[in-house]
Amino acid sequence: MKLKFFLLLLFAWLGSSAIFAQIRYPKREFRGAWIQCVNGQFQGMPTAQVQQTLIQQLDNLQKAGINAIIFQVRAEGDALYRSSYEPWSRFLTGVQGKAPSPMWDPLQFMIDECHKRGMELHAWINPYRAKTKGTGALSPAHPVNRYPNLIVSYNGQLYFDPGYPESRKYICKIVRDIVTRYDVDAIHMDDYFYPYPNPGEKFPDDISFAAYGRGFRNRDDWRRDNVNVLIKEIHETVRACKPWVKFGVSPFGIYRNKKSDPNGSDTRGLQNYDDLYADVLLWVNNGWVDYNIPQIYWEIGHPAADYDTLIRWWAKNSAARPLFIGQDVMRTVQKADVKNPNQHQMPAKYQLQRSLPTVQGSCQWYAAAVVNNPGNYRDLLVQEYHKYPALVPTSPFMDDKAPGKVRKLKPVWTADGYILFWTAPKAKDEMDEAVQYVVYRFKNGEKINISDPSHIVKITRDTFYKLPYEDGKTKYQYVVTALDRLHNESKTVKKKIKL
Repeated sequence: MKLKFFLLLLFAWLGSSAIFAQIRYPKREFRGAWIQCVNGQFQGMPTAQVQQTLIQQLDNLQKAGINAIIFQVRAEGDALYRSSYEPWSRFLTGVQGKAPSPMWDPLQFMIDECHKRGMELHAWINPYRAKTKGTGALSPAHPVNRYPNLIVSYNGQLYFDPGYPESRKYICKIVRDIVTRYDVDAIHMDDYFYPYPNPGEKFPDDISFAAYGRGFRNRDDWRRDNVNVLIKEIHETVRACKPWVKFGVSPFGIYRNKKSDPNGSDTRGLQNYDDLYADVLLWVNNGWVDYNIPQIYWEIGHPAADYDTLIRWWAKNSAARPLFIGQDVMRTVQKADVKNPNQHQMPAKYQLQRSLPTVQGSCQWYAAAVVNNPGNYRDLLVQEYHKYPALVPTSPFMDDKAPGKVRKLKPVWTADGYILFWTAPKAKDEMDEAVQYVVYRFKNGEKINISDPSHIVKITRDTFYKLPYEDGKTKYQYVVTALDRLHNESKTVKKKIKL
């Protein structure tokens, strides 16, 4: 009887240890970082210098465990890619409409560089904003000059008026162009829908409301519906082009305050629903977005927008689609832990994030801050929070069918060393194609457990892996699986090898 009780305790302990390990080191986790252009970090740089800057950032981020890059390609009706509809961005060349010289395509460059590092590339566009305050002369090819009837001025900036159906049609055309011509993994939008309110200034949409009010008596409801329709149409546009490309949003961190809605968060700040006319939960619950990254940039203990309160609120209310958390690197390291003032808030935030089952990862604002390593933020990612590689979470509502197993797994001596080769599985269509592979390594006699990411030695698009040869006497077991475009993982294929 005592032995039976002891064994039960042992099994319970082993089970809880395995669960703890999975929480501490999840095999699947979105680990993103935003690379923005509007801060001018590339503006006017020579082509080679921009490329070198981006490569250095990506190398650094790859070593820090980042598996997805959200890259800003359309900031103000412009383009950081070859476009026949919109001019080259001043945030790239310094002058709107001026092509880079020598010619290159930043979006294509980033797709290639991210994919070779096993990262996703999400093309980040700002849908409505047509001119920022710092922009002087607009290119003749800019949409403001081509479609002036769709443009309104507010708080010193220009916007596509969301009230016009033609605005939505135009934005969807831009999305279709990007998705059709580029191998992006997602289209991404951040928090700029209707502009942030400027006190004392009314958004000038009287004409569009009169012409396209659609029977709405309440203008706020009409504005929300305008954005809802755009989100739905973009989602449909992306799906129609390529059914494996995701569409995600990164809204402001507060949906609604409890004062406005009993189901809102216990916060006191600007609201998506009421101030930006962004009904994020409607999009999530209707499946119009494929992931949601609310920007919870405040600290734990913030008097008006507490991080702890907000992450729990989003975890409870936004579970119908994958939920990731937008983390502000600088604010995190500048604020002391409430319970341990001798350290900053990164450990507490990560512990909280990973304790909530519906939170499947996070995204760092911003990439260069991670690279700069304030408060040892990047070091902590490397040493603890991203200690082992992680696969991007699956999207079963888009596709839940895994690719076939790899074929002809075989180690071969070559002039370049001992190489493990395999052949891609057969596929019926693009949704079934293997685009990446995961290589695991286990000691001789060790139980094969591919749920443990500590055994991942490589996530690659190649169909080979160079083996770390030792003395030819030590036995290992290598396991290779295939991943499709949405990260569904195939069954395993094993090979015993002496190294």
